[in-house]
Amino acid sequence: MGETYEAAGVSITAGEEAVERIKAKVRSTFRPEVIGDIGGFGGLFRFDTGRYRRPVLVSSTDGVGTKALVAQAAGQFETIGIDLVAMCVDDLVCQGAEPLFFLDYIAVGRLDPDHIEQLVEGVAEGCRQAGCALIGGEMAEHPGAMEPGEFDLVGFAVGVAEQDRILAGAHIRPGDVLIGLPSPNLRSNGYSLVRRVFFDVAGRDLDEPPYEGAAHSLADELLSPSVIYSPAVLKLLDAVDVRAVAHITGGGIPGNLSRVLPPGTAAVVERGSWDVPQVFTEIQRLGKVSDDEMARVFNLGLGMIAVVPAAEVFKALDVLRGAGHRAVEVGRIEPGDGQVVLR
Repeated sequence: MGETYEAAGVSITAGEEAVERIKAKVRSTFRPEVIGDIGGFGGLFRFDTGRYRRPVLVSSTDGVGTKALVAQAAGQFETIGIDLVAMCVDDLVCQGAEPLFFLDYIAVGRLDPDHIEQLVEGVAEGCRQAGCALIGGEMAEHPGAMEPGEFDLVGFAVGVAEQDRILAGAHIRPGDVLIGLPSPNLRSNGYSLVRRVFFDVAGRDLDEPPYEGAAHSLADELLSPSVIYSPAVLKLLDAVDVRAVAHITGGGIPGNLSRVLPPGTAAVVERGSWDVPQVFTEIQRLGKVSDDEMARVFNLGLGMIAVVPAAEVFKALDVLRGAGHRAVEVGRIEPGDGQVVLR
């Protein structure tokens, strides 16, 4: 008998089984605009141009970084797909866009249908939370390039915004107020430093508590899924004059908030105006990480920051809190040269 794809490390049968397992999960995300079913050569989405005057499509792509290595080590794959969706759709909404549809790409060393099913369930759950449709994706088995158990997860999102409502920060003025949306965890950023501190420096195990007094494991802490903010931010856009929105990911508060500041302005963020989750305190203690480095790498407990006029602060807080977020005022816009100051 000659050589086979199976002998080379790729199982067509396992791939077919995985597709069958995920069909219902994918369909659970469909919006009315989705045409057809999964399994075609491309996802079909009937765009309703009648809803918009001057629609602009907005796209975003991202991954989950080395958080995937923590999921792999823990053997927990159910929630990391939520992180993937959050990283993409929460970028879209910073442009004022409603997420419409999503595609994923999963690369594995060896295709395990159970593993794929768990990953896609997380992606589907993220899409359900965000209100976008999972209309396509790809599973790729890479024997030789990746070891069995290894995987990478990448996502692609497309949304739509009215051209005259695209958020670019141009209308930010001194006196505007910064509204923070809390994040209870690390989201998907800084995990190379996190892994170095907890595992290499401190020698922690995933089944240990992440810090003294915690009732959950380090694995549960590090794999806690990202909050998806886009539905709440969309409600805010409909209610108040939002000047800009910054998604706090890699680069931390200074690196991301500075991206929306127009010339002649600066942002002052008041430390102590929000609660910093204890995991950040533990990372800083164990790794002797400086305050500046913590601020450049991590969200420090804020996943989004919205800029609104001072006259609309209370309304903004009511809208965001009504959408399930404990939003707080965290600072102001002042005259300056684009700097972000944490004081």
